[in-house]
Amino acid sequence: MHEAQHGPIPGFWGVIPAGGSGTRLWPLSRANSPKFLHDLTGSGRSLLQGTVDRLKPLCGNNLLIVTGAAHAEAVREQLSELGDDDLLVEPSPRESMPAIGLAAAILAQRDPDAVLGSFAADQVVGGTDIFEATVRQAVEVARHDYLVTVAIKPTYPSTGFGYIRAGANLRIEGAPDATIVKAFVEKPDGPTAQAYVAVGEYSWNAGMFVVKAATLMQMIEDYQPRLAEYLRIIAANPFRLAELWPRLTKIAIDNAIAEPAAVDGRVATVPGDFSWDDVGDFASLASLLVESAEAPGVKVLGESELVVMQDATGVVAPRSGRTVVAVGLEDVVVVDTVDAVLVTTRERAQDVKQVVEQLKLTGREDLT
Repeated sequence: MHEAQHGPIPGFWGVIPAGGSGTRLWPLSRANSPKFLHDLTGSGRSLLQGTVDRLKPLCGNNLLIVTGAAHAEAVREQLSELGDDDLLVEPSPRESMPAIGLAAAILAQRDPDAVLGSFAADQVVGGTDIFEATVRQAVEVARHDYLVTVAIKPTYPSTGFGYIRAGANLRIEGAPDATIVKAFVEKPDGPTAQAYVAVGEYSWNAGMFVVKAATLMQMIEDYQPRLAEYLRIIAANPFRLAELWPRLTKIAIDNAIAEPAAVDGRVATVPGDFSWDDVGDFASLASLLVESAEAPGVKVLGESELVVMQDATGVVAPRSGRTVVAVGLEDVVVVDTVDAVLVTTRERAQDVKQVVEQLKLTGREDLT
């Protein structure tokens, strides 16, 4: 057994891509107020603040947040400790590869040995000690020039996540659990997902990556050369960001480099045995909230005195100041905001995304 290490890891940077609108959590989450800015667990901290809290013991003040121009002000408000150079603002959404790539290009310029850990701003993680130990292992592996992903052990056969197929142990000192990645697998259908969970060598891809900044830039150069060229120019001359950003390929890090690099034996994984949730919809949100002491089967996100449930169970988010009453309903989801009310069931929670599309098509962008 390795003794637990303490204190920030030398040369380690926490990178947090804060993007996406979380349309399955509408009307709580909107384009102008995405889910990472909300406290969705009742902890008193937003998902973004929770992510920073989790990374600080590992990276100290070595933090880079990447967010869109529309959210930069709100991010600064929530993270008042951020320095001027700690917030990278994207002129428009280009998916995860350009966001993480820009952070890597800047860090590689500052320190050729810098290791970055990229963790999405909108995930909920439990078991902080296990998380820290996992990341410390991942950093050791990253120093051997691998792209390292943290794999989450599946708790059910999800069709909503991509999977990682692990291979042989890498026998790296300080990282006893690290294995090579055989392949990344796209989101499977139901029977395939069940087979993956049964086999045991497949894990969820949670989009957590640890890698030397210089190694990541080399990989982008190998698999996305035009993107690498533009990122290096922007890092050297930030004034060209607005001009060059629209030319960057709109692509996720998985498709851009993780998948081809895995084929070439350049990707490793460390298993994360901590609890993890991407709070994808109201069904997963309900499982994160604490049940009301007075009303079994009822979970409230907000002021519980505003909720009256009679012979009813489910999750209620009273956000308008009005009282919400439900009678004789099982597993209901009610989200009451100032300008929109959502009523659905936990079973149909995934379908909320389609409502947002419908609102856009009917010219109600003001609600999305």
